[in-house]
Amino acid sequence: MAMKDLVLWKWGEKQAPVKREQEPFYALQRDMNRLFDEFFSDFGLRPFGESWRSFSPSIDVTETDQEIKMSAELPGLDDNDIEVKLANDILTISGEKKQEKEDNNKHYDRLERSYGSFQRSIPLPPGVETDKVDATFNKGVLTITIPKAAAAQSHIKKIPIKTR
Repeated sequence: MAMKDLVLWKWGEKQAPVKREQEPFYALQRDMNRLFDEFFSDFGLRPFGESWRSFSPSIDVTETDQEIKMSAELPGLDDNDIEVKLANDILTISGEKKQEKEDNNKHYDRLERSYGSFQRSIPLPPGVETDKVDATFNKGVLTITIPKAAAAQSHIKKIPIKTR
């Protein structure tokens, strides 16, 4: 059997292009995209393809024998916009960004507003001193230091690794 017998089109012949709108799967995809766009716009949210106004900052966590240190990058926020709470061994970092940008020109006036809020909750391990938590904010970086209890530090045992 020749290779050209396996191919659905004929070699050298031109066929009329099929418009995507005529194919049923493209029509279904277009309708589903429209459905999701309308659903999310009813709640004031943006569709999947566009960027979201709120953000969730990434948090770096490091642990030593003496403490747990967390740092979160929060660009464009002030210390007044951030709140750190500790309840039931869960550390919650929340904040809200409110920004207004006004541009007055001879030919036009423009006022842009952007709002966004976030909340991150991090469960703390047992054996930390929750009454000695320290939070500092410097140049857009929030650093939280949680010291470990002396009892938790003394229970750390290093296990040697044997090779055969």
